[in-house]
Amino acid sequence: LIVEPIASQGFNIGIVANKRLLEYLDLRFIPTLSFGQRRLRYIFMEQDTLRKEYIKTVESTYLDFPFELKYKGMRLPGKWNNVRPYVLAGARYSLDMSSQKDKKLNNDEIVIKLLPHDIMYELGVGFDFYLKYFKFGVELKLAYGILNNLHQESNQFTYDIDKLNSKIAWLSFTFE
Repeated sequence: LIVEPIASQGFNIGIVANKRLLEYLDLRFIPTLSFGQRRLRYIFMEQDTLRKEYIKTVESTYLDFPFELKYKGMRLPGKWNNVRPYVLAGARYSLDMSSQKDKKLNNDEIVIKLLPHDIMYELGVGFDFYLKYFKFGVELKLAYGILNNLHQESNQFTYDIDKLNSKIAWLSFTFE
């Protein structure tokens, strides 16, 4: 058995709450509603020959509660005076509102069930652009799950998997 994750897209929308702690350090809380999916490719082999291949998709709708520390650099010199780079680090709690952990199925379809709670740590970089009426931010964040999300069941799709952790990359745009 070979199991491979397949990259997939999603989107989220949230509200930025920012508290300035020091001149170059902010605490941010950005409650977010996220829509996405996980896709897993299962390849069943028999004596080095492909027997069957399946792609299982797990839809997810998350309520995310991230707390981040944002360390801002000085505004760039010259014509880039309205641009400020930053780095951020933090933790995120996620609640999967579409988790099927407790769902009982009546048909023969096998569903991969995920646990509803996840905790992640995240790191990121970005730039704030100071425009005439608002601040526009572009950031790239990576998040790594700490908890095992897989609800183990005795079926061919979960039996040989020890754990399933989140690994997420975000490209975010903020308007403040």
